[in-house]
Amino acid sequence: MRIPTTSCLCPFLVCLCFIQRCSGAGHHVPTKVPSKNQTRFLANGETEVHHRPKRGWIWNQFFVLEEHIGPDAQYVGKLHSNSDKGDGSVRYILSGEGAGSIFIIDEVTGDIHATKSLDRERKGHYVLHAQALDRNTQEALEPMSEFIIKVQDINDNAPQFPDGPFVATVPEMSEVGTSVLQVTATDADDPTYGNSARIVYSILQGQPYFSVDPKTGIVRTALPKMDREAKEHYTVVIQAKDMAGQVGGLSGSTTINVTLTDVNDNPPKFPQKNYQLYVPESAQVGKPVGKIKANDEDLGVNADITYSIINSEGANMFSISTDRDTKEGIISLKKPLNYEKKKTYTLHIEGANTQQSDPRFSHLGAFKDTATLKITVGDVDEAPVFSMDYYILDVYENSASGTEVGKVTAQDPDSRKSPVRYYLDSKEDGVRYFRIDESSGVIRTTQPLDREDIPWHNITVMASEVDNPSLLRHIPVTVQVLDMNDNPPEIATDEEVIVCESSKLDQLIQTVTAVDKDDFANGQRFSFALPSQLPVNPNFTLKDNGDSTANIIARRRRFNHLTQELYELPIVVWDGGEPSLSGTSTLTLRVCPCQRHGKIRICQGEAFFSSAGLSTGALIAILLCIVILLAIVVLFVTLKRSKKEPLIIAEEDIRENVVTYDDEGGGEEDTEAFDIIALRNPAAAEELKFRRDIRPDGRNHCGMPPCRSPTVELDEVDVHEFIKQRLVEADMDTSVPPYDSLQTYAYEGQGSSTGSISPLDSAGVQSEQEYTYLEDWGPEFQKLAELYEEAESDVTT
Repeated sequence: MRIPTTSCLCPFLVCLCFIQRCSGAGHHVPTKVPSKNQTRFLANGETEVHHRPKRGWIWNQFFVLEEHIGPDAQYVGKLHSNSDKGDGSVRYILSGEGAGSIFIIDEVTGDIHATKSLDRERKGHYVLHAQALDRNTQEALEPMSEFIIKVQDINDNAPQFPDGPFVATVPEMSEVGTSVLQVTATDADDPTYGNSARIVYSILQGQPYFSVDPKTGIVRTALPKMDREAKEHYTVVIQAKDMAGQVGGLSGSTTINVTLTDVNDNPPKFPQKNYQLYVPESAQVGKPVGKIKANDEDLGVNADITYSIINSEGANMFSISTDRDTKEGIISLKKPLNYEKKKTYTLHIEGANTQQSDPRFSHLGAFKDTATLKITVGDVDEAPVFSMDYYILDVYENSASGTEVGKVTAQDPDSRKSPVRYYLDSKEDGVRYFRIDESSGVIRTTQPLDREDIPWHNITVMASEVDNPSLLRHIPVTVQVLDMNDNPPEIATDEEVIVCESSKLDQLIQTVTAVDKDDFANGQRFSFALPSQLPVNPNFTLKDNGDSTANIIARRRRFNHLTQELYELPIVVWDGGEPSLSGTSTLTLRVCPCQRHGKIRICQGEAFFSSAGLSTGALIAILLCIVILLAIVVLFVTLKRSKKEPLIIAEEDIRENVVTYDDEGGGEEDTEAFDIIALRNPAAAEELKFRRDIRPDGRNHCGMPPCRSPTVELDEVDVHEFIKQRLVEADMDTSVPPYDSLQTYAYEGQGSSTGSISPLDSAGVQSEQEYTYLEDWGPEFQKLAELYEEAESDVTT
């Protein structure tokens, strides 16, 4: 079998052949040799017949359709059946993907046309079904056959850079071949068919600075020592072309904006080597007086400069710092300038990078530069200058007005040496006590000073030139007032001294100290004594302890606050000053019953208030509240009684009036007898009331004799006789109540084998026992201790 080189052969009954339209080159579709008795249609009109079975389709055949680009319907191929005799009795039908819309068939001739442009990138193949029918009976002459039309790719898509344009950076002074960026282009054509998607990169713009690898798309530097300071930004255009870069291939391009980043390859430089600066001598210390700047062509931290003064002459008087914003060196004054002493200064200033330089640039030398600054000091009219920064003067207290305290001195620092005038600051209180001579600067007092009132005075002295009063200089002056022994000492306490009633002879009452308003030298040594012009005090004496304290000692035993509660004790105190001064202080000593609290004795009344923790104001408030409450209760009771109405309002009410008394007896110490007349006649009782605040007289209140006989000694009369006698007296006594009463008498008898235990009637020998320990048992035994001591004292006398 012969196959023409320009044809496409399909090994089945009905064959389609498509003309290749790509660049005029022939494209062959691999086919099988047709079977026997098979018809083959060729694109050039040639026909070859092969023998095969009379009827039937060959199934699952693969057809290839070249990509068609055009607006008109294009002839694709011809469908033909063995049953077609050419008389038009066979009808051809095409179905499947694109049938009727993209692909149409002539039902009589079987010619197939494509009505639309085919794009492989949208759809790569179509599945169609072919069938031959009898036009008259519509019966199928051949079974339906399925075949696939595959759209073959042509180079119709140019390469593209989906991520472009690009931005890249590379350090300046980079070596040749330093990678900058890798770009990648894409092609929508079929990479498996021909060279349609085979891309080659090339550089269109950016030479000779950069190059690109044609296969990988990596952009690299092409020149050495690319300096950012010379040119910082570059534009590089990269082209991607398919068909392996051959003529006729499609291409696309992108832009890369390359920026050279800075490296520290430039040392700082001063624009000039010598500078001059004028600074007046009145410039303030710590304030800027000038600035200097070195230039650095680098950027960022690579351009940071630190300045320093490298010679001692300049470093002693001036300092320099760096302004981070302006990169300038700020020169400040460290010490005051004085035109009369030094008129010029020379500063050697160095500016150096703070960043370490790259070793590649070591051939450039040290990354620093120096410059010389000459400073000229300007002469200005200055205020007078005092000889000292401050003055401390002193003067004795009580010195007469006009006493010299001290002298301040100031002079004009300028070469003219103008005269100086002195003043005191009138806004201060010091002008009340001091004045200053305008010409000499001598400070004097205006009145006597008292150290105990104000020990220190702070004043401010001002000095100005006579020719220029506006220039003032202030100086602080402190005046210390020295002490004179002009204050007598006095006792340190003003409180009352407590003297216990139970105090003994030579007992310590209290230790006293003294105070003196004078200072340490004149007021820390005291001596004490009682006034010599007064008679000897019979109650108390004073003992000087020799350590600036004295003891008050009792000269007798026992005191009684009922007899005398307060004593006054004058004490004379001498200080150790020159000359020695003395003062007399009078202490008040209060006598009261004492209650022991450890070693401290306080009055019982004071002990109560001390334990309660109440002040005088609190006690007054409590008493006031009690009085108000009592007044409210009395008012309430009065109102309640006034509202009660009597049950019987009759003058002839003859019922007995019952008078109730609730009077508690006074016990053993009650010496008054109860008057029974009040029970019989209440009205008469008002007349016979006795005063409770005086002792009653010995009047006989018996109504009729016989009155009660004197007490009978129980030791001489029998108890039976004694009781009978008392019975008779009770029967005859008219002052007893008008009803029976019971009087009880008891007699303990006599002749006890143990005798009496009471020591009151004992006539024995006086005991030498001390009874002061009874006071430690509490207030209940204090009275008993006093009785024992009185009895002992009576026996002794």
